Amino acid sequence: MKRIAVLTSGGDAPGMNAGIRAVVRTAIFHGLEVVGVRRGYDGLIDGDFFSMESNSVSDIIQRGGTMLKTSRSERFKTREGMLDAKRKVNEAGIEGLVIIGGDGTFKGAKEFSEISGIHSMGIPGTIDNDLFGTDYTIGYDTALNTVIEAVDKIRDTASSHHRLFFVEVMGRDAGFIALTSGIASGAEDILIPESKTKIDDLIKRLDTGRKRDKSSFIIIVAEGDIAGGAFEIARQVKEKYDYFDTRVTVIGHMQRGGNPTCSDRVLASRLGVAATEGLIGGRKNEMAGIVDNKIIFTPFAQTRKHLVNVDEGLLKMAQMLSS
Repeated sequence: MKRIAVLTSGGDAPGMNAGIRAVVRTAIFHGLEVVGVRRGYDGLIDGDFFSMESNSVSDIIQRGGTMLKTSRSERFKTREGMLDAKRKVNEAGIEGLVIIGGDGTFKGAKEFSEISGIHSMGIPGTIDNDLFGTDYTIGYDTALNTVIEAVDKIRDTASSHHRLFFVEVMGRDAGFIALTSGIASGAEDILIPESKTKIDDLIKRLDTGRKRDKSSFIIIVAEGDIAGGAFEIARQVKEKYDYFDTRVTVIGHMQRGGNPTCSDRVLASRLGVAATEGLIGGRKNEMAGIVDNKIIFTPFAQTRKHLVNVDEGLLKMAQMLSS
């Protein structure tokens, strides 16, 4: 193997740049040429390639987003799109790919390998932390810190006005951000897709807190909660229990931005090295992850997000500490 390419796909996550840096410099260390692919799989189809040297990734480890840009490619989901990408990759002499993204990204990489014969290695880059095969994904820690900082500030105004705030965080299919940030910020309740939300139970907890003369109430809601988003849940609570001056805050895409934390920079660097060396060493169609602080490799087909479960112990702890 003499030439590999690196790309980012799907939603951006803080720490992706650190991962790109690790891939490029690891490949160069081992004597390989590196090609950067702009705009994810769309760039692979269009042949939007450029040569990368060691200085191409200088001064990016601390930056959020991805210097390679990213996309959610509809064209790559078709056989025609993948065949176009195969032609562009072959013309450029690219022999392997290192891809940073989530489960949809890895599914696409697996299918592309079957069509093109080009093997890939994956690096888990998603703020949701919902992939099987790694304890943590790139961007998760930074997103948590963004949420905690926001909730701490909301708590100040909630206490000043004796208000109830519903704070919606990302997590369409998984509640890891909501659960962990809720514990860390002392939320009075945490509503996530993995646990059925009962409005009447939530109202009882709010009433108990009111009788204890609590000065503020923060409810963290994952956007994928089955009872609806923060606005819908707030509406249902207000309809049945209108004691509180209620507000809703949606943190939204702020969670994707910002300089990556130390943890995300180190995680991305370790995984970038592992994925690149794995590709050089003959591994194919696997995701590099860290479990119990050790590098492991998981086939793309097994990284699906729904194989990950929320720790029931954390749910119980959150309820106990918020009472």
